[in-house]
Amino acid sequence: MTFCQHWLFPLLFAFSFSSSAPAQHSATKEVDGVFPEAQALYLDLHQHPELSGHETETATKVAASLRRAGYEVTEHVGGTGIVAVLKNGVGPTIMLRTELDALPVEEKTGLPYASKVHTKDDAGRDVPVMHACGHDLHMAALLGTAEIMARSKNTWHGTLMLIGQPAEETISGASAMIRDGLFTRFPKPDIVVALHVGNVSPAGTVTITPGIYNTNSDSLRITIYGKGGHGAMPHTTVDPIVIAARTILSLQTIASREVKPGELAIVTVGYIRAGTKNNIIPDQAEMGLTVRTYKTDVRKQVLEAINRITRAEAAASNAPREPLIEHLEGTDSVYNNPALAERLRAPLQAALGASNVTTAEPITPSEDFSYFEAQDVPGFYFSLGGADPEKFAEAKAAGTTLPSNHSPFFAPDVDPALRTGITAEVAVLRNLLNSSPEELHKLIAASQ
Repeated sequence: MTFCQHWLFPLLFAFSFSSSAPAQHSATKEVDGVFPEAQALYLDLHQHPELSGHETETATKVAASLRRAGYEVTEHVGGTGIVAVLKNGVGPTIMLRTELDALPVEEKTGLPYASKVHTKDDAGRDVPVMHACGHDLHMAALLGTAEIMARSKNTWHGTLMLIGQPAEETISGASAMIRDGLFTRFPKPDIVVALHVGNVSPAGTVTITPGIYNTNSDSLRITIYGKGGHGAMPHTTVDPIVIAARTILSLQTIASREVKPGELAIVTVGYIRAGTKNNIIPDQAEMGLTVRTYKTDVRKQVLEAINRITRAEAAASNAPREPLIEHLEGTDSVYNNPALAERLRAPLQAALGASNVTTAEPITPSEDFSYFEAQDVPGFYFSLGGADPEKFAEAKAAGTTLPSNHSPFFAPDVDPALRTGITAEVAVLRNLLNSSPEELHKLIAASQ
């Protein structure tokens, strides 16, 4: 049997799910062939993370890997973004996305390949850098998937478009790529696909969430203005720190007393900055907020309440001027077309086993994948288990949780998580790339 003939098995079982064992066996052999290179890239990327908007070396490494795999690669799309295209006859255009950026987090995993990188952030501060959200694993999975798809062009038809998106953590990279012609300079996809690894499920599994996948997100910066003076003479001042403290507590009543019970509304004050010395009352204080909601009307209600409460607390304290409330960034929730999600459950089950593909509730973190969907492109975004299965079982039995994304202790169980990610992406792409654009559009339209 030739190598190319061997690749026919996953395609056959993408359409016939009476037995998933042969498909799983074939997928395992395929992944074995690309895993060493994918794992090597993962270890390299993990040790050399870069902050949002500064992913120059990361982008260069990913672009070089995709060129070697036979893709037509364009760099510097929307900053450091990458677009790789592989055309294979007539058929749909399917886009698979990975993120490139890391976070200003000091790694404390103790792994032998832990990041020790420090750099300057955009404000000039020295910060540690870590792939604390799994983007390194996403990139490595995309590379493995790219290799398999390029080697097995007889199992699919159409156009495969792979993108490396910068600045996901600052909710700016997707929109930057779109403004730079992502869907005009390159083929506009019929479907966009992505996955995300986390410790909420064990490695070796994936979860699907039909409908709303995550939350709307809004980032605010609030500056409270006061009147500075001596800490021992507070009666001669208007203390912005006290105003900020009252404001923080009042903001927590939005979810508990204004939003209808059962509706999601999260208002988190992530930082407060004010003052330089213990006996000096400053003349202003700054707060950073993140706001998460599922529904559009609740989102509007919460943002309006934040404005009202912030201004009212300042007025009640006789502040010399109104607070400055700035909306820094925001993104809509990611939405999985239900019909598309259910269609893709079958090939995932065939590749991974039915027990390893489950349905999950929407999550509360957010991201900018929704910007692609806002261009009238349906999306499928699913979750990849990253937790060590034994540790996951122990934590579940003890009623505890493992370190989440953005934690300095976050560390996916690379093998099997990386293998599973590659297997899942190949299964999804082959299924979609064995359809016609008309079939996919009809499927989407039927569930809208």
